Amino acid sequence: MLRGSSGFYSYAIYEHSKEMPAFNLYETRIVFMLKIDTFHYMAIADNRQRFMPLPDDRLPGRGEELAYKEAVLLVDPIEPEFKGEVDDKYQYSCENKDNRVHGWICFDPPVGFWQISPSNEFRTGGPTKQDLTSHVNPTTLAMFVSAHYGGEDLSLQFESGEPWKKVFGPVFICLNSVSDRNKALSLWDNAKEQMEVETQSWPYGFPNSEDFPGSDERGTLTGRLLVYDRYISEQPLPAIGAYVGLALPGETGSWQRESKGYQFWTTVDEKGYFGIKNVRTGDYNLYAWVPGFVGDYHRDVSISITSGCEVDLGNLVYEPPRDGPTLWEIGIPDRSAAEFHIPDPNPKYVNRLYLNHPDRFRQYGLWERYADLYPNGDLVYTVGESDFRKDWFFAHVNRKTGDGAYEATTWQIKFQLKDLYEGGTYSLRLALASAQQSVLEVRVNDPQANPPQFSSGLVGKDNAIARHGIHGLCYLFNVDIPSAQLTEGDNTIFLTQTRNTSPFYGIMYDYIRLEAPPVSNS
Repeated sequence: MLRGSSGFYSYAIYEHSKEMPAFNLYETRIVFMLKIDTFHYMAIADNRQRFMPLPDDRLPGRGEELAYKEAVLLVDPIEPEFKGEVDDKYQYSCENKDNRVHGWICFDPPVGFWQISPSNEFRTGGPTKQDLTSHVNPTTLAMFVSAHYGGEDLSLQFESGEPWKKVFGPVFICLNSVSDRNKALSLWDNAKEQMEVETQSWPYGFPNSEDFPGSDERGTLTGRLLVYDRYISEQPLPAIGAYVGLALPGETGSWQRESKGYQFWTTVDEKGYFGIKNVRTGDYNLYAWVPGFVGDYHRDVSISITSGCEVDLGNLVYEPPRDGPTLWEIGIPDRSAAEFHIPDPNPKYVNRLYLNHPDRFRQYGLWERYADLYPNGDLVYTVGESDFRKDWFFAHVNRKTGDGAYEATTWQIKFQLKDLYEGGTYSLRLALASAQQSVLEVRVNDPQANPPQFSSGLVGKDNAIARHGIHGLCYLFNVDIPSAQLTEGDNTIFLTQTRNTSPFYGIMYDYIRLEAPPVSNS
């Protein structure tokens, strides 16, 4: 606690020493459970705040458990206004990059209780990792490590005798108040202002620990990221909107599964320049991705950050995966399925907060809407006629049958080729935004082909479909299609997700593109 500060700070230093046995840590967090009869209004973002049900509303008799224990239909809540709504803590998840302040407001007396995270450097999985925030009970959390929206890959897994130490936090628990209860909602605006103050104060100077370096003991990295795709531009372009970050050395995209080290991320400006300040000393790789371009950038040359250093990497050029010109594409390469068709929820399973809301994908049970929209046959997408915003369901899921079982589904992409490049190889890019215990098989012009043209093998444990996340971990597959398997005129690609023992086994596509064989520069 600091003099003159309306709150307190909390952090932990975790260590696995050379004397310790092998050990897995699947989740660690700070949890506050507030007074049930006091805090009823929850706020996560400007457009994600509301009065919340009571915990007793979830108990048998008042609530009906749905497909999993976290999701409960409120059938006889204490406050009748919540009757018919679904309460599920995962509906209030948030990406790390946006998870900066959340909490609760009491109206009598008008007091706010807020959890503020001034930095993401100690969180796992990078800026797009999703996790819990606040939810019914009333509960507010500072999540440090979890397998949510990623699976076991994101847990901390130690070998026997593996040395490791990490500081989680500090996070700030802020309390504020106003004298007029009619102005209680202004406590949210004040909490956001305090969040900005805490962010500007990072790294804090008060922790009395050699494991938490101050600003003068850290380093700075600068550079410029360009993106070059010769089928889009003759010259490299500024990587507008790109996320650029430092994480432990690894493979391309390994940052999204990384949990033992620290990560430092920023976005580039309109000319592609970026700067990352207050980086802890250590060795890192540079990672990035650019909205609108498929794949991940990875600079695998080790970058050593030392105390007080200023490292300038100069111009960096990302060349995204590309073999030939685009024949057609479905979606937008942005690591999310948000641009696809997200159906209205079943009227029996509504969270009113998300009606007419940008985050409509957070409604419960949307996976079951696929069978409602496609009762007699699976999705068929016709290139040049269909619109992915309306005609491409956001998740490739199983269909529930009349006997309560589930059957695998096969989606079709129909397209025409006017000119066939005989002897060439076409490239099908499949970017997945999520996968849960799934096997994706691709067939070309023969739905019964055995073996298929491509099989992903078993991928994914992010459970994003069940937990109302529009993405989990991302995957990128490339399928080579010899021209002999295609014809001039009508062609069809068949996409099958084969595992059908659960409604939650499925994938979300981020982006699909068919490329013609390479065009010679001569």
